[in-house]
Amino acid sequence: MKVLVTGAAGFIGFHLVEALLELKYSVIGIDNINDYYDVKLKYGRLAECGILQEKIVENRKIQSVKHQNYIFQKTDLTDLTSLMSLFASEDFDYVVHLAAQPGVRYSLENPHAYIQSNIVGFVNILEGCRHHQIKHLVYASSSSIYGMNDKIPFSEEDRVDHPVSLYAATKKSNELLAHCYSHLYQLPTTGLRFFTVYGPWGRPDMAPMLFANAIAKGEPIKVFNGGDMQRDFTYIEDIVEGVIKAMNYIPSGQKQHPYYQLLNVGNSKPIQLMDFIHEMEKAMNKTAILAMYPMQPGDVKRTYADTSKLTALTGYNPETSLQTGISAFIEWYGSYFL
Repeated sequence: MKVLVTGAAGFIGFHLVEALLELKYSVIGIDNINDYYDVKLKYGRLAECGILQEKIVENRKIQSVKHQNYIFQKTDLTDLTSLMSLFASEDFDYVVHLAAQPGVRYSLENPHAYIQSNIVGFVNILEGCRHHQIKHLVYASSSSIYGMNDKIPFSEEDRVDHPVSLYAATKKSNELLAHCYSHLYQLPTTGLRFFTVYGPWGRPDMAPMLFANAIAKGEPIKVFNGGDMQRDFTYIEDIVEGVIKAMNYIPSGQKQHPYYQLLNVGNSKPIQLMDFIHEMEKAMNKTAILAMYPMQPGDVKRTYADTSKLTALTGYNPETSLQTGISAFIEWYGSYFL
């Protein structure tokens, strides 16, 4: 089975590629390696998979030096010609679309980046899947689309008509576009609403890395809403397990919305932000300096995943405790940065 993974140099994409290779899938990864955050981390992830930075050339396939069943190509999703050429040259069975412009707060500063990557790029992926008989498109949505929903836990059946950030609005748009393609072209699609992901090789703009950097350097941590926030922190290995299980559960045409489904992928155990910080303090054996800030525009106070649908369909069962996950993250952080 051959899988196209977009965003292969990203946090989730990198871990997914490694897991698929271990399961003996044939994998082609693409990424534009943009500079939203330090590209050294992206090249580092690629190197872990045997893709050497000095070999990377725009729109040219690179063979991994570690894995015979892994090829990488630096390609931008908005480059329709190159993307369609890739689809035409490879007989993909599955597409796992993780590439996107991430970040809630950054969407306030650079909205056009989100429209190009998250909407134009997604339509290009849909077109590639439609014209090349892809068995199943799995794509990254986000828990941010639940917005200010006060019904807990968040269920796939909840109304999500009022996003509070442009990032969330683009992810909701992805779900609507996927529904159209599933309905019109019988293209099986699954949108995965990821909840807060953490672990080794994580993004430097996300809270775990920001906290670790601040604690290590003795600098203040920005704590929003006075610390009165909850997040359904989910360890990366549990997220990847959910992605692979969802990929192998192809929605059929025998229900209300044929060939289309949405699934929460989270831990279903929301953690108080201050408890997360305290666990990091213990793992690093240092005390954090806290700087309290009000709630930021586009942020939400609490996230909490109802993953019963994914569990019922696939047997998904996240097992990584907060202590185990943070310990693994801090061990990697120390080896990479310190």
